[in-house]
Amino acid sequence: MDFKINENQLMIADMIKKFATDHIRPKMMEWDESQEFPVEVFKKLGELGLMGVLVPQEYGGSGFSYTEYVTAIVELSKVCGSIGLSMAAHNSLCTGHILAFGNEEQKKKYLPKLATAEWIGAWGLTETGTGSDSGGMTTTAKKEGDFYVINGSKNFITHAISGNVAVVVVRTGEKGDSHGMSAFIIEKGTPGFKSGKKENKLGMRASETAELIFENCRVHKDQLLGKEGDGFIQAMKVLDGGRISIAALSVGIAKGAFDCSLKYSKEREQFGKPISQFQAISFKLSDMATEIEAAELLTYLAADRKNKGLKMTKEGAFAKYYASEVCVRASNEAVQIFGGYGFTKDFPAEKYYRDSKLCTIGEGTSEIQKMVIAREILK
Repeated sequence: MDFKINENQLMIADMIKKFATDHIRPKMMEWDESQEFPVEVFKKLGELGLMGVLVPQEYGGSGFSYTEYVTAIVELSKVCGSIGLSMAAHNSLCTGHILAFGNEEQKKKYLPKLATAEWIGAWGLTETGTGSDSGGMTTTAKKEGDFYVINGSKNFITHAISGNVAVVVVRTGEKGDSHGMSAFIIEKGTPGFKSGKKENKLGMRASETAELIFENCRVHKDQLLGKEGDGFIQAMKVLDGGRISIAALSVGIAKGAFDCSLKYSKEREQFGKPISQFQAISFKLSDMATEIEAAELLTYLAADRKNKGLKMTKEGAFAKYYASEVCVRASNEAVQIFGGYGFTKDFPAEKYYRDSKLCTIGEGTSEIQKMVIAREILK
C-alpha cells in the first residue's frame, strides 16, 4: 500500500476547505437546529464533482478511486457530519448500487443525473421491524405481467423526502431466503410511492431521514436491477463498500473533534497555564491522536483493497467497527476537554458528540461488524 497523498487528494482537500468556509460553516448550526436538509449545498457539491466521485467520466462522474472518495468524506465530515453522511449515502448506496449492478440503459439514464446532483438519491433496505435482520423484510413486490406491485414501507432512509430516485430492496420470494429479494429503481412521482414520517434525531440532523411508503406501487420490470432474486446479495456487496464510507465519516468527525480540542486546550488557561500542559489533558489528546491515526490507516487499507478489486469484507468491517468506536470516544473526550463549554451549542464539541453515535449504528451496527469479522476469521 502506498502511503503517499496523491495530487487528487490534495486538490480535493483544498477544494473542500474553501467550500466549507463559504457554504457550510456559516449555516450548519441553523440546519442542525431546524433539521433542514440543505439541498442547494449538494447541488453545489455536484458541480464540484463530489456527488459522483466514483462514477466514470463517461456517465458524468469524476472517475476517482476509493482513495479520493475517502479523502472527500473525511474532509467534509471534519466540518459537518450531516453533510459528510448525506454525500456518502448518495455516492455509496443509491449511485453505487446502480453503478455496480445496473445495465447499460439504466446507467445512462440515472448516473449522469446522480453524479451531478441534478437528482438526489436514496437507498432503502431497513424496515421498522427489520434492522440488522434485513432478510426478514416484509415489503413485497408481486409480479403482474410486465409490472411489479410493491406494498410496504422502509424506515430510516436517508433522503426519503428530498430524493428524486430510490434504489429499494424488497421481497419477491420467501421471507428469510437470501435469493427471495430483488432491487428496483423507483423514481419520485411514481403512483403509490411516497414519503412518510421524518425522524427527529439526536445528531446528523441536517441529513434527512424518513420513511418510504409503497401502496400498490406499480414498477415496470425494466426498473429491476440485475435479476429477480439478486437484491439481497447485491445489497450486501454495496454495504461492503458502504462500510468504508462510514469509516471515513467516522475518521472525519473524530478529526474534527480532535482539532477543536487541541486548539481549545492551548487557549484555555487554568491555574496559570494552558490546560494542554496538564498531563490529564495531554494524555487524552495523545489517546485521541493515536486511535484516529489507526482508524485512518484501517480505512485506507480497506479502500486500497477495494481499488484493487480484492475481497475486502473483513477489512471493511475492521475499518467501520474500529473507526466508528474511535469516533465516539474522541468526541466524548472533546466534550470533557471543553468542560462546561463542551455542553453548550456555542462551542463545536457537542455537535461532534451528537453526530458521532450514528457511526456505530448506520450501515451495520458495531455488533454486526463483529459478527462479520468473526465469520471471516473463523473460516
